[in-house]
Amino acid sequence: MRKPLSIIAGAVALGLVLAGCSSDTGTTDPENANQVEVFTWWASGSEKVGLDALVKVFEEQNPDDEFINASVAGGAGSNAKAALASRLEANNPPDTFQAHAGAELTDYINAGQLQDLSSFFQENGLTDVFPESLIERITVDGAIYSVPSNIHRANVVWANTQVLTDAGIDPQAAPADIDAWLADLAKLKAAGVETPLALGTEWTQMQLFENVLIADLGADDYSGLWTGDTAWDDAGVETAIGHYGELLEYTNSDFAGLDWDAATQIVLDGNAAYNVMGDWAESAFQQAGWTYDNEYTTWATPGTEGVFDFLADSFTLSVGAPHEAAALNWLTTISSAEGQKAFNLAKGSIPARTDTVAADYPAYQQTAIKSFGEDTVVSSLAHGAAASIAWSGDISSAIGKFGADRDGDSLLSGLVAAADKAQG
Repeated sequence: MRKPLSIIAGAVALGLVLAGCSSDTGTTDPENANQVEVFTWWASGSEKVGLDALVKVFEEQNPDDEFINASVAGGAGSNAKAALASRLEANNPPDTFQAHAGAELTDYINAGQLQDLSSFFQENGLTDVFPESLIERITVDGAIYSVPSNIHRANVVWANTQVLTDAGIDPQAAPADIDAWLADLAKLKAAGVETPLALGTEWTQMQLFENVLIADLGADDYSGLWTGDTAWDDAGVETAIGHYGELLEYTNSDFAGLDWDAATQIVLDGNAAYNVMGDWAESAFQQAGWTYDNEYTTWATPGTEGVFDFLADSFTLSVGAPHEAAALNWLTTISSAEGQKAFNLAKGSIPARTDTVAADYPAYQQTAIKSFGEDTVVSSLAHGAAASIAWSGDISSAIGKFGADRDGDSLLSGLVAAADKAQG
């Protein structure tokens, strides 16, 4: 995780708070016990729609509590994380803040900034309704520090069926592996599709790269990268770097300047066949009025069938939360069946709870519910589940550099160095 921000960086982060907070942010009053300040990066688009749905349930369940929206826009959460670091350093924490479940929380925990929520889980029966694989991923040294609001899948290819059909490719037949996918990408290029594979900024590049790692290493060896059981100079990593470089040859040249929604829009506009994106992209296709398995379809990234690349949005309880009782009410809502259903129907993810009725969800989400229940679960690198913020930041820098220079040897040495630094 990043070290505490300097005074200059803190000033920048404060500016992000002022500039990035959503327009419905209220004014916090430390003396008003019925307020709860909730810090997220869900400030626009489908993410804001999901947050609004969750807030509606919270207000119905807690009519005396006032929700204070402290969202910070932009950067897929990077702006929010910088602003949050500044606030925590200044001992001015929000009551609760969004974070990815898993390794991303490590340094907050080590810094003593999060309260142990194990008793909350017991009192609300969450250890009985959250799957064991999830409980394991959010437990650190026997304690639980966050409450998941959902489960996302990161190894999903979103495909424009018309673009594929026009190129003579069956959109319902997923390629068996990366090599087969590259053959289809070449076919699309030959058919005149300028951007067969849409891509965005650095975190979307890291997500694509982790998908290739899973495909070429397999679930066990991929997971071993984060425990030290798989060496980062393994032959499978070298193969993945080569495959990743080949995939980049079929992407849009302006990828470095696009966030995920802009990359997804290239597929919606019919100018790309594919986009590898988490299932928050589902809401973009729904909002466009598209029908699953008609205008668009999905499948696991080639080579990752039978694997669920996991991440979860979750919420913490800050040490020193000014409105602790109301914050616990918020955590109760987001972990409730009602809250999770409202939120996930809007956001495209699936509930963390095992008592979910799959038939209550649209077609794509039904596939994700089935996969999470049956497949091998691995932790996402790009979304905070697999590695600490510091480690993933070093990997992101190496991948971003590769996007510019395509130097595979340099990327490999960067990945090895990042692992050595993180694992000691």
